Amino acid sequence: MTQNPFSIGLDRNPANHQPLTPLSFLERAATVFPDHTAIVHGALRRTYAEFYDRSRQLASALAGAGMGRGDTVSVMMANTPAMLESHYGVPMSGAVLHTINTRLDAAIIAFQLDHALTKMLIVDAEFMPLIQEALSLAKCSPVLIQYDDPEYDGPRVAVDAMDYEAFVAGGDAAFDWLRPEDEWDAISISYTSGTTGNPKGVVYHHRGAYLLAQGNALTTSMNKHAVYLWTLPMFHCNGWCFPWTLSAIIGTHVCLRQVRADAIWNALADEGVTHLCGAPIVMSLMISAPATVKRELGATVQFFTAAAPPPEKLLADMKAAGFEVTHLYGLTETYGPSVVNDWHASWSDLPATEQARLKARQGVRYLPLENLDVMDPETMQPVPRDGETLGEVMFRGNVVMKGYFRNPEATAEAFEGGWFHSGDLGVIHPDGYVQLKDRSKDIIISGGENISSIEVEEVLYNHPAVAVCAVVAKPHEKWGETPCAFVELAEGQEADAATLKQWCREHLAHYKVPGRFVFQQIPRTSTGKIQKFVLRDEAKNLPE
Repeated sequence: MTQNPFSIGLDRNPANHQPLTPLSFLERAATVFPDHTAIVHGALRRTYAEFYDRSRQLASALAGAGMGRGDTVSVMMANTPAMLESHYGVPMSGAVLHTINTRLDAAIIAFQLDHALTKMLIVDAEFMPLIQEALSLAKCSPVLIQYDDPEYDGPRVAVDAMDYEAFVAGGDAAFDWLRPEDEWDAISISYTSGTTGNPKGVVYHHRGAYLLAQGNALTTSMNKHAVYLWTLPMFHCNGWCFPWTLSAIIGTHVCLRQVRADAIWNALADEGVTHLCGAPIVMSLMISAPATVKRELGATVQFFTAAAPPPEKLLADMKAAGFEVTHLYGLTETYGPSVVNDWHASWSDLPATEQARLKARQGVRYLPLENLDVMDPETMQPVPRDGETLGEVMFRGNVVMKGYFRNPEATAEAFEGGWFHSGDLGVIHPDGYVQLKDRSKDIIISGGENISSIEVEEVLYNHPAVAVCAVVAKPHEKWGETPCAFVELAEGQEADAATLKQWCREHLAHYKVPGRFVFQQIPRTSTGKIQKFVLRDEAKNLPE
């Protein structure tokens, strides 16, 4: 083999090769625009210089507490300044950031803390009772830090924990923070919803976070100094990497502790918000608000949504209210959204029904994603681009996870054949746009939250009156989808919908509880397998 002449004497060295990391975005923003407003939270205003200093102080304090490369720092917080600081300060110390979904139950949180090997845990005061319950179930004993958000006016419990502000104040604002030794180093770990048993820990690297953060800016047409409203939870895939995106374009984070219609409309108007993300439920919340709550907007606002496609009427209402809605798609394993329904100008001239059909498609790959296709999982060959042939949606590129933490079997299965297998079934149209048709793992997406039908079924099976059950997605105008449970009662047993709903409330997070229970014989194949596709069709025709 002939040696490439361009590789001779042209080696990597510190002058021409540095590991990519999104942490550098904040350093640049603070250096170039130190006085620009970085964070808005109620009456609080912080500049980029202050944001950078506090992030370095947090990193310094963590390092002083013994946190270093490969250690896990877990956080459970609302969309607050401290959550943003954690996205920088934790990896600046060399540690790995683990964000916890605030809507989970104590048992799942305990599993995550143990599995992630958590050594330090930063908790918002609102969620401290839940964390205390989780820690009573967990094997690990992390150092506890409590964050008291001035915007939180609810009850607090007395705990043996360090105060977040005092902890940060003890750090050095001039701390020489740690860059990754390799851009492949882990920056964070996020957990899936646990579709088949326990949740899986998805590990992100600095390179992927750097690329998707920039991809967000390009995909969403974010100009310099854009203003972003935090309606999307930052615990979801690290806020789809937007905590890092905003520093890249020197934008302003408008934090929102609670997703309420009045708070959203006030922020949109008062802060000049240009972009926000959220599930269709957020759009419904905004549009259904009383006229006295809605505010006049000075310009068109970009709204990016994922999960189930919004109904045609909701899209029309959003457009009339001054929003441009774009559909995104991705998974925890792809750093959040890495597929976008890129809109063609000519499509805007089509009838509303045709526009709605086009908007329902998931779309094409983000710029930093190298390959996206719909493939036959058996042959690993692309399906015909006819919009009809079903296959599995697969990804390949630098914004695909490192793998599942401490789970080599699941990692190998997910990457079989050199592609990431999403588990989502879909078609690809002649123009290359992907559209989901079903989910091979029967995931239900309700209000942007993933719900495992298997998990809900397991809870129902534990009720003595339930002999057979099957949980499927039922379309819902407000939530996109909600769980619908079909139940066969055990012989001699009695139970009604109210009884089973209360049972589920006692054993599941509230958003996972089925909204509808149907008592009937459940259809099966000749081999006894439940025919969920039949039940999904039945659920579509049930009244809400």
